[in-house]
Amino acid sequence: MSQPDPARQRFIALQLMRLSGAVFALLGLLIVARRVDMPIAAGYAFLVVGFVDLFVVPLLLAKRWKSPPQ
Repeated sequence: MSQPDPARQRFIALQLMRLSGAVFALLGLLIVARRVDMPIAAGYAFLVVGFVDLFVVPLLLAKRWKSPPQ
């Protein structure tokens, strides 16, 4: 059996991170809009975590995984 392609695994990891960030942000918006019965502070926390997962973490991971110049 061949080894899995690391580029494919990294791509999947980046996409899953973006998806989880979108889910957290959506949940935060639902809480802030009072569609979900949770404290408003939790909604803002979910929003912040969601936006960080959606925008910042994939950039950091991509930078860390970048191939060195040849």
